[in-house]
Amino acid sequence: MLDLNVIDATAELRLLRFLEEYTPPFDLIGTYRLIDDGVRPEATVTLRAGDQEMHEADLGVGPVDALANVLKKSLGQLFPDITKIKVLDFKVRLIEGHIGTSSQIEVSVVFSDGKNLWRVSSVDDNVNLASFRTLLDGYEYAIYLWSKGGPQHAGRGAQKKTAAASMSRGREDTVTRETKARSGQGSEGASGRKASKPNTAVKAKPKTKTVDIAATKAKALTKAKPKQKTKSKVGVKSKTKA
Repeated sequence: MLDLNVIDATAELRLLRFLEEYTPPFDLIGTYRLIDDGVRPEATVTLRAGDQEMHEADLGVGPVDALANVLKKSLGQLFPDITKIKVLDFKVRLIEGHIGTSSQIEVSVVFSDGKNLWRVSSVDDNVNLASFRTLLDGYEYAIYLWSKGGPQHAGRGAQKKTAAASMSRGREDTVTRETKARSGQGSEGASGRKASKPNTAVKAKPKTKTVDIAATKAKALTKAKPKQKTKSKVGVKSKTKA
């Protein structure tokens, strides 16, 4: 079954921004500019990410669409996957007791990158400004999600760092394998030399054979002596009888 859990990104971002270790992936310089003639609205924004500043303009079928397009155009230079984000739901509601065009409104947007769902909301008197803030937070949360999920969605700078780290690990692994191979060859050589010593010992066995031959001769001589003694005794006995 599909997991349709929608993350409350507004609450998470509010907490993240209190952490010293959290750094927003981009900053808005000034605010947006919107020209809406009712036919083809145009939005302009300036963003900064690291040392790079991006000033872009884009069109849309409506003011909110123009703001979303220009943000994607700017952030897409560093985060290419930002263009894959879609707005699945867009709601506007009054949050005050009385009804009027000057009432505070809340804009709520549900985003998706194809794998995750998250909701962002913003409150303001100006519907366009509330929509713009919602879009900013929605894209910021997307980049935060990707940073947790791995380098496949990270910005180009992060991808380069990841690639460099992988290359470095690859070089270290190669050096380690070569070192192990060399040590293996050395141990094989040492074992070969050690193995050759028993062979020389086997070849040196003639010494033991020489000792065996000498012992055999000694035994032969020892056995031969009694025969001489016996002969001598027989000779003595024969002389006595004579």
